[in-house]
Amino acid sequence: MASSTRIMYSCYAHQTRENESFVAEHVMTHILAGSMTFRTSGTPMVCEAGDTLLIKRNQLTKVMKRPPASGGEFKSISIFFNQDTLRNFSVEYHITADSLYEGPGIIKLPHDALSSTYMASIAPYLNTDAANTEMLTTLKAKEALLILLRINPQLKNLLFDFSEPGKIDLEAYMNKHFNFNVEMKRFAYLTGRSLATFKRDFVKIFHTSPNRWLQQKRLKEAYYLIKEKGKKPSDVYMEVGIEDLSHFSFAFKKTFGTPPSLV
Repeated sequence: MASSTRIMYSCYAHQTRENESFVAEHVMTHILAGSMTFRTSGTPMVCEAGDTLLIKRNQLTKVMKRPPASGGEFKSISIFFNQDTLRNFSVEYHITADSLYEGPGIIKLPHDALSSTYMASIAPYLNTDAANTEMLTTLKAKEALLILLRINPQLKNLLFDFSEPGKIDLEAYMNKHFNFNVEMKRFAYLTGRSLATFKRDFVKIFHTSPNRWLQQKRLKEAYYLIKEKGKKPSDVYMEVGIEDLSHFSFAFKKTFGTPPSLV
């Protein structure tokens, strides 16, 4: 993997396990070879070689990267847009958000010759010392923004919204995202609350602590996936947001009276 402050090249020779990620900044990703599957809270999105994506900041996602079925390596190029870059671009080009963005968190962009040519033009930067190419990568990030706005001018409402997450429906959010194994402060931030307010609101809604609710919710989901969907415990525990297999087995048996392997 080679990277600079705003451009990253990913290359994997073998199939990787599904990884969780908190997307802190907007990112534009182009898949060169292989495929990626994204899961946020709904139906998984599968993206293939040649696809270009815009991934919204401040969201949780699970990503599976797969090499080509015919062999070879998974390859992708990503351009990250930090807030300083976006603010400077907004001032320079007088482009601002004029309404609230309410679209999907991952956008599959239409196949476009200009964007494909742009991605190919990044290759020479990947093996260059980032410290010596900062001005150049800044220009490439600006070029990417201009291309995105050419494809869809309304993307300005996503890219140039500099507000932090507002207070949202805590119950709905947690029921959609309980299977993400992130720190409690991350859940608090993404629901527009301080950690103390998050915990207080959580108890009011669920009548138990966040840690206890999350464990029971994850275990119930695991039981359903094993019993009704026929999945293996070794494939389930990370899917529901539990980090350690031995802890999962212990907690599962304590809750249901039988080890997951015997369900």
